Amino acid sequence: MAVLHNRVSQEELKKRLYEETVKRSTISFYQYFPISNPQQFRDELYKALDQLKVFGRIYVAQEGINAQVSVPENNLEALRSYLYSIEPLNGIRLNIAVDDDGKSFWVLKIKVREKIVADGISDPSFSMENKGRYVDAKQMNQLLQDDNTVVIDMRNHYEYEVGHFDKAIEIPSDTFREQLPMAVQMMQDKKDRNIIMYCTGGIRCEKASAYMLHSGFKNVFHLEGGIINYAKQVKEEGLPSKFIGKNFVFDNRLGERITPDVIAKCHQCGQPADTHTNCKNDGCHLLFIQCEACAATFDGCCSEACQTTYNLPEAEQRAMRKGVDKGRMVFNKSRQRLRPRLNETPKRNS
Repeated sequence: MAVLHNRVSQEELKKRLYEETVKRSTISFYQYFPISNPQQFRDELYKALDQLKVFGRIYVAQEGINAQVSVPENNLEALRSYLYSIEPLNGIRLNIAVDDDGKSFWVLKIKVREKIVADGISDPSFSMENKGRYVDAKQMNQLLQDDNTVVIDMRNHYEYEVGHFDKAIEIPSDTFREQLPMAVQMMQDKKDRNIIMYCTGGIRCEKASAYMLHSGFKNVFHLEGGIINYAKQVKEEGLPSKFIGKNFVFDNRLGERITPDVIAKCHQCGQPADTHTNCKNDGCHLLFIQCEACAATFDGCCSEACQTTYNLPEAEQRAMRKGVDKGRMVFNKSRQRLRPRLNETPKRNS
């Protein structure tokens, strides 16, 4: 019987990844379509992708699939052929990363979820069949020149902070499920305007566009393939990039450079910086922005307290971490503070 999950330690898997000589490509894709038996679909998918040495994180639900993976370049066409052999995925757009060393993932994880994007929508009349109109990079740039256009960023605050479209409106929230009703509320006086929604790869803004239409809006668009596809089209077609800065990505890279502009600041010293990192203290792992100078000063930690803990013997660190729930540790710009440290119990986001 085939093993349908990984049994090797994370350390060994990382070691194997960096010892690989074959070049890898980081790819993301998603599709909303009905899956009657998500567990069976998941197991069949795992067996096929494991054979192709695909690594990554994939969510499967009754509403569809959401995937961020890396694949050996010599298996890319085989992956494409396999995906296209699944009827609802035939012709699916594969977003290939623009700033990539292929070291984004080191293990294949496929999980069954209630939804591929947690949205908090409970209205049974909501449907993904009625969604906003796609716009490509050229159309996006044209609409951005129209004063009647409103651009909404459907990503989290820490994604928006390092890069966004010119004049894009941030929905200041920790989660997508909070953003949806907030976006409707914030746009109530703009129902007669063109509303363009965008996100990293398209999956969130596509659902958001459907929710806006469900909420009574009329002229709703969403950026096809998100920022990743936009950057690709801009490069291929020689278009000016209206997205400025860095695109945050949810893999080991934590970001891909779109333009040279650095629009964020180090959360410790305030100097220009847009490199996200996780605090090196295993009892914290706070996600925050840190410049090279502060990384050296604080040993990659988010504070002196975490630096002190990080430099303690491992056994002592483990004892301090025991029983502590870190929650979802993210620097929240809207609250202008860092989340609680190791000796406190952070509030968990829903």
